[in-house]
Amino acid sequence: MWKEENNSLTRIFKFKDFSEAFAFMTRVALVAEKMNHHPNWSNVYNTVTINLSTHDAGNRVTDLDRKLAQAIDTLL
Repeated sequence: MWKEENNSLTRIFKFKDFSEAFAFMTRVALVAEKMNHHPNWSNVYNTVTINLSTHDAGNRVTDLDRKLAQAIDTLL
């Protein structure tokens, strides 16, 4: 589940291995590019951490972040 704290939406995703994690990141990247809203994220082996906030809105959570979070959830 997404957690809202420190002016961002955060979620940690765990996958079977690096390939699955990377494939997920690729799917997220395509959605984010279409929305012109890009996540702050990191990947270590099978774990992807995503933080969403809107830089143009003073680095706080907006409806755009919530929409991207919902879109990301559909990719699982």
